Parts: sequence; structure tokens; C-alpha cells
Amino acid sequence: MAEKKSGIDQALIRDLANILNETDLTEIEVEQDDLRIRVSRAGTPQYVQAPIAAPGYAAPAAAAAAVAAAPAAAPGRNPANVVNAPMVGTVYMAPAPGARAFIEVGATVKEGQTLLIIEAMKTMNQIPSPKSGKVTEILVDDGHPVEYGQALVVIE
Repeated sequence: MAEKKSGIDQALIRDLANILNETDLTEIEVEQDDLRIRVSRAGTPQYVQAPIAAPGYAAPAAAAAAVAAAPAAAPGRNPANVVNAPMVGTVYMAPAPGARAFIEVGATVKEGQTLLIIEAMKTMNQIPSPKSGKVTEILVDDGHPVEYGQALVVIE
């Protein structure tokens, strides 16, 4: 009989810890299949592994607290107009240093158009506009870290 592999992927934890150091974030969390790993700088380093809650399954208190502590998406704004960060990383407003920004306040964007880039784990991820409209606010600064779920741009 084959045994099920158990244990935590140490390389993944090291990569997450390196991202914390590179971006000056205080916490990072990733989900993959039925695994959730959070690495935090709060006091002493913490490595948390908890199953993701399935329908009809009560999430462990630590996992529920982590979800509850996630950054809110731009209070006071219509959530349908806010584009939130799909991942943790460093935001870049242009395709290259010194290049023109993808968007600016007042610009009209089309659905699928690149709004900005989030660098995560040394990968540049283009963040597309979920809808067409006018950019009314840009809520992040070029080269700064962003958290998962953080409000990035408002499109009306």
C-alpha cells in the first residue's frame, strides 16, 4: 500500500518567508487545494497549517481568525466598482521602470485591459480590469506591497 505524503512543504515556507523579507509585509497566506499556510512576523515567526473549510465543515479558530483579519475592500465604496488584489505582492503601475503607467485617474478602461502588475514570488502578474468604465481612484502606490483583498483601483 502506498502511504499518503504528510508534512509541510519546507521550500514553500522558505519562499513565503523570503517574500516577507523582500516586501516588508508582516504576514502572507496561501491556499492550495485543501491546504492553507500562513507565515507571520507577529512577535516570533509563525507557521500555520489548517484545512480550508468545506461546506458543512467548521473552520478551525486560527483559520477563521485569519480570514476575519483580512484587509477590508475600500470602506464606503460600492464593492462592485472596486478592484481588489488577488494576491500578496508588490504593485507596479507601469510595465517597466520609467515607462508610462497602465492607467491614471480619469482614464477610460476596457474589460480585460491591464490595470497594473503585482509581482509575487518573482513572477509579474498582470491584473486585468474586470469591467469597462472610468478610473475614479487609484488606491495604491507604485513599488509598494499589497495584501490579498486590498483595494487597488475604483472603476465606475
